[in-house]
Amino acid sequence: MTDPIRFSRRSVFGLAAAAAAGAALAGCSDDGGGGSGSAKKIRWWHIANTDPMMSKWADMAHQFEAAHPGVKFEITPLENEAFKTKLTTVIQAGDPPDIFHTWGGGVLAQQADAGMVKDLTAEVGGWRDTLIPAALDAYTIDGKTYASAVDTGMVGFWYNKELFDKAKITTMPTTWAEFLDAVSKLKAAKVVPIALAGKEKWPGHYYWAYLAMRVAGLDALRQAAADKNFETPDFVAAGARLAELVALQPFQTGYLAAGYSTADGQAATMGNGKAAMELMGQWAFGANSGSAGDNKDNYVANVGWFPFPKVSGGGGSQDTMMGGGDGFSCSKKAPKECVEFLKYIVSPDVQKAFAGTGSGIPTVKGAEAGLADPVLQTIAKATQSAGGTQLWLDTTFGAKAGTAMNDAIVAIFAGQGTPQGVVDALQKATAR
Repeated sequence: MTDPIRFSRRSVFGLAAAAAAGAALAGCSDDGGGGSGSAKKIRWWHIANTDPMMSKWADMAHQFEAAHPGVKFEITPLENEAFKTKLTTVIQAGDPPDIFHTWGGGVLAQQADAGMVKDLTAEVGGWRDTLIPAALDAYTIDGKTYASAVDTGMVGFWYNKELFDKAKITTMPTTWAEFLDAVSKLKAAKVVPIALAGKEKWPGHYYWAYLAMRVAGLDALRQAAADKNFETPDFVAAGARLAELVALQPFQTGYLAAGYSTADGQAATMGNGKAAMELMGQWAFGANSGSAGDNKDNYVANVGWFPFPKVSGGGGSQDTMMGGGDGFSCSKKAPKECVEFLKYIVSPDVQKAFAGTGSGIPTVKGAEAGLADPVLQTIAKATQSAGGTQLWLDTTFGAKAGTAMNDAIVAIFAGQGTPQGVVDALQKATAR
């Protein structure tokens, strides 16, 4: 999102949300609680460090401030990895922001165990029934909910139809062998097959995670995590399949040093038509189109999507997905307005306006009607019909194991690691 779409404080989104703000915020108290610093200041950290969502989140905060005289947001947008690092530091210091982004899973469980986040179970009960089924699963631990969901969806391959046509690829690959063949055809047509943000590591882990799901099966992956035993041939085989892809040299020049949302990063590479594919989540449409600059119309006209292909002979269901979404937690010491804000951003009109940005799939029932792009509508349907769902592995496993796994996976992308290395890293990081 190097050439962001700028929105004023009274943007279209802000106007669409105004009606919802009055209803969602009516009756909210102004007396505050014992938050960090001033009781009226709400520190909010999120990962939308580029437009359109950076401006959209700001619009929402302004709407909330207007309905809560005296409340003032202090917003800090951060890139994913910088966010993870900085949040870990402030949590260890016992001073997390009042509201902060979460993917749920093991990381959120650790924060809850440390007493750093509010138990929102009772409050979320007031709007749980407005959400799609399973929207809060990633944020619910031992029956208690510690965050509210904002969007949901799944990771899949986004592709450029024009570049596929150039390589004479007429059908989408449905098996790993067909996918590797498509990569070879793109290279033969002098097209960069895949964009990858190797520097940030998390985009690369999607490949190994999906291959592990396809080769070993979702149940086997979950059992391995529970038993802390990844020493199976299937997980080594997943790394071997990834090594097959890396051997084809399918990525853009400098991919190991590329960020996700930087000027020459993965989103910009896709948005500007410089690569044919990427494996990314439901937010990619907004990220890529926001990075496309003058190429935006061309990107939107040519974008397509297909699910991660099957692996012949793999165990378990081949229609499982890896996905999840974005949510927000309130710190234990945050003022009560924090919870009211979480309620506000999942009000129906606000969620429909969020859907209209193309930045993700809303979690409120019926808000998917705001999805203007047919690709996002396809993903929404695929998400609902998937045979099973796995949250991002680096979130599920927690910070220590997730970091070790990602480092070992990136080593394969760099040609310096081995399939066994990922298994060894997970074994060491999860050892009792």
